Amino acid sequence: MSWRTVCVSGMVKLELKLGYLVIRGDQTTRISLTEIGSVMVESTTAAITTGLLCELARRKIKIIFCDEKHNPYAELINYYGTVDTSLRVKQQISWTSTARQEAWASIVKAKIKSQASLLFQQNQPEAAAQLMQFHDDVQPGDPTNREGHAAKVYFHNLFGPDFSRDSGLAPNPALNYGYTILLSSFNKEIINSGYFTQLGIFHDNQYNPFNLSSDLMEPYRPLVDALALKLGKDDLDLERKHQLVDIVNQVVNIEGSQQRISQAISIYCASVFRALNTNKPSLISHYLWQDSCA
Repeated sequence: MSWRTVCVSGMVKLELKLGYLVIRGDQTTRISLTEIGSVMVESTTAAITTGLLCELARRKIKIIFCDEKHNPYAELINYYGTVDTSLRVKQQISWTSTARQEAWASIVKAKIKSQASLLFQQNQPEAAAQLMQFHDDVQPGDPTNREGHAAKVYFHNLFGPDFSRDSGLAPNPALNYGYTILLSSFNKEIINSGYFTQLGIFHDNQYNPFNLSSDLMEPYRPLVDALALKLGKDDLDLERKHQLVDIVNQVVNIEGSQQRISQAISIYCASVFRALNTNKPSLISHYLWQDSCA
């Protein structure tokens, strides 16, 4: 199973040789493509051969490119994820309003439950209890925006009453970076499953090419929040960015087994698609919050 996230920095050349990613710089590093789940190119001075890019795409290995500030800027996405993409897209277009609303309620409840668990771990039992009340009040489609009300209580208790997601101050840079890593992971899974990232079940922004990814990643955001909390308010240096990139290798419990987050995302997305295609929201599998997540 591919699992490694390879971070590339500096003036290097990346090429393909006999099934290996070869990184040539001051030293030469060889990594089998069978071990790699994603590649992050943090340097704008790195050179990559088209042969390597094509092989990464063929093997469905995600490659992310960063800008001059080392922030994720773009990614390589396959045209087609499966041989039956046309069928999957037809299914996606046919998802009923009822199925989408019930799936969204399941996603929102899972997100709020994880947020409450993190607050409880941070010795905020009253705030956690308040979030669980929001959790219990979620209706199909979340018409009363329990998600938004929960988020306000959650962030103010987790990061302080003066915290604002609109600020450029810590921990927002870490949150934004970590959320981007998650979004990329969900993009990869959705496309590899044959669906369009543009067609969401709740998010419906014509300027957002990743509406479905934005929907499905919601319950996984608290995992990033927990790590950002541990990283503190120091500058988001390269070492901290690498810790955020590695979040997909943390372990969670899903469907009764311990799985890396990257694999849990695969299991979860497959369950959401089954639920939407069969109108059975009970089929959705969510990870269980545990101490090792934080």
